[in-house]
Amino acid sequence: MSAILFSVLSVYIFIVLGFIAKMSFKEEIDDKTITIINVYFLQVFLTFWGLLIRPIDITLLYAPSVYMVIVVLVLIISAFLAKKLFEDNKEYSIATVAAIIGNTGNLGIPINIAIFGAESIPYTTVVNLVNVFVVYTFGVFYYSRGNFDTKTSLINILKLPILWAAIIAILLSVNHYEPSKVVLDTLMMGAYASMSMQLFLFGIYLYGTKINEISKRLTLWIMGIKFLLLPIMAFVILSFLEMDKMIKGIVFIELMMPLAVANVNLASLYDCNPRVVTALVLISSVMFLGFIFLGVWFLGFL
Repeated sequence: MSAILFSVLSVYIFIVLGFIAKMSFKEEIDDKTITIINVYFLQVFLTFWGLLIRPIDITLLYAPSVYMVIVVLVLIISAFLAKKLFEDNKEYSIATVAAIIGNTGNLGIPINIAIFGAESIPYTTVVNLVNVFVVYTFGVFYYSRGNFDTKTSLINILKLPILWAAIIAILLSVNHYEPSKVVLDTLMMGAYASMSMQLFLFGIYLYGTKINEISKRLTLWIMGIKFLLLPIMAFVILSFLEMDKMIKGIVFIELMMPLAVANVNLASLYDCNPRVVTALVLISSVMFLGFIFLGVWFLGFL
């Protein structure tokens, strides 16, 4: 259990640094510029590195397929019900998509290693790959809808280089491309810079964010989807599937991950209340410290 706690806390060192930086330099730090550099440039390196670091094995796709089915089902339920609860376009967008974009990479992979060991890495890698597509398709669409019409939101998906980078990397991987050490080292430099900057940006947006000013309805809705609906639906569906217990556990734990910092990136990029989203990510991250141990206990019943 201490390994899980350490995995969670170590990820957020850069968040504290981002908060201190914004507190110290205030308007001298341009939040939007950092977002653009990260999303349009550095995350391309992260995408290539994550998908080329090891070959994609088609036999591993069962786990992410189940993950995707559960996410889409929750998204449909969320989109339908949120329409009746949130009149503001931005709040509706956040309420619909934020909870399904979990931190399956920076946090999910190390936590699954702590629980299941290194043999979990191939499965967490492909689950994270599916989450990348969730972020840059559904995520981009709904965060764009806070300010743009449907057509523009769909075009915004195609504008992001990360989606195209992922497609190219997958094609290279399935065609057995093996990057040299020099190529992997270069990609790794950009990848770690992207992950660090993403957490740093989260800390920047935390400064000045007032949690008590956020809609209680929106907060309860997001946390209810994240820590009640998603885990319950995952538990029920996984219980009826014939799968290895470790794979079931990996899918279940990945679906329990708190809101990803990628939510903040997209909310900032499309001006969809980024400080509100930042506060929601923070709240989910704090709640996760308790819920993860409950989730581990439930693994024994899968």
